[in-house]
Amino acid sequence: MSHPATLLPPLIVIAGATGTGKTALSVLLAEQTNGEIINADSRSFYRGMDIGTAKVEPELRQRVPHHLIDILDPGDDMSLSLFQQMAMQAIDDVLSRGKLPFLVGGTPQYLNAVVENWKIPEVAPDASFRRNMEQRVREEGVEPILRELRAVDPASAERTGPNPRRIIRALEVHRVTGRPMSELQGKRPPRYRTLQYECWLPRDILHQRIAHRIDLQVEQGLFAEVRALLESGVDPEWPVFSTIGYREVVPFLQGTITEQEAIDAIRFATNRLVRHQQTWARKNPHLIRIDMNDPATPDRVLDQIRAFIASPASGASN
Repeated sequence: MSHPATLLPPLIVIAGATGTGKTALSVLLAEQTNGEIINADSRSFYRGMDIGTAKVEPELRQRVPHHLIDILDPGDDMSLSLFQQMAMQAIDDVLSRGKLPFLVGGTPQYLNAVVENWKIPEVAPDASFRRNMEQRVREEGVEPILRELRAVDPASAERTGPNPRRIIRALEVHRVTGRPMSELQGKRPPRYRTLQYECWLPRDILHQRIAHRIDLQVEQGLFAEVRALLESGVDPEWPVFSTIGYREVVPFLQGTITEQEAIDAIRFATNRLVRHQQTWARKNPHLIRIDMNDPATPDRVLDQIRAFIASPASGASN
C-alpha cells in the first residue's frame, strides 16, 4: 500500500565512492540525530574479512549501533532480494524505536533496491550453473556471456555492463523462468522518504587517499588476513573472493606474482571501482553531492537533516 510522501518514514542515505569518508561522516551525523546505521557495503556482511573491506572499526560501532555487519560466513551467499529484505527489516526496527535510520554504503545496486523498493525476481541461486558460468568467464572472458545475455535480455545487458556476477544472475533468471529479468523487475511505491547524499572528493585527492589506505591495509596485515581465510577453508573460487583486495593477493600467496604486483593490482582495481561508483552517482538525480574536502560539510549536512526531519513534506521519496 502506498502513502503520500508526507506520511512516509524518513531514511538518510550516505553513498559515494570508496575512500570518500562515508563511514566517519555517517557516524558523526548519526550521533547527532539519534540515528543508527544500516550497512549497504556488500563485503562488510562477511565475518573474517575486516582489513581488506575497510570494515567499520569496533570503536565506531560502539559509538553508534550498526546493522548488517558480520552476519555471514565467507561461504554464505547474499542475494539482492535477501539484502533488500534484511535492510528493510533493520530500517523498520530502527524507526520503531524512534530513531533515525542511515543507509550507508558504496554498492549502488543494494542502495537502489531499498530506496526505489525494487521488485526482485524470486529465483533461488543455482550453485552449479553459477560455477560453470564463472569457469567460462575465467577461460573466455566476460564478453561471450554478455553476448548471450544481449540475445535474450538486451535491457538487462545494458544495465549490467561487463559485470560477471550481474550477467550470470540475469542469465540464471532467464534460464529458470524463460522470461527476461528486465520484465520481471520493477519498482514499487517507495517505503521511505529519503534524503540522499553523495560523498565526493576530487579525483586526484581520492586517488591519494586510496593509495594511502591500501598501504595502511598492507601494514595492518591484509596479506595475513587473506592467508588465514584460505587456511580456514575458504575456497578462492567462491564469489566472496572476487572482492578487491582479496582476489589480487591470492596469486601472490600462490607464488605467481610479487607482493608489489599484488598491491599495484589492488590499486588499479580500486580506482576502476571508484570510476564506476562515481558514474552511477552522476546519473542519479536524487543524490546531493557534498564536498568532503570542505570542513563545513558536516555541519551543513547536519542542518539539512534536522530540517528534513522537522518538515515531513520535505525531501524526495522516489
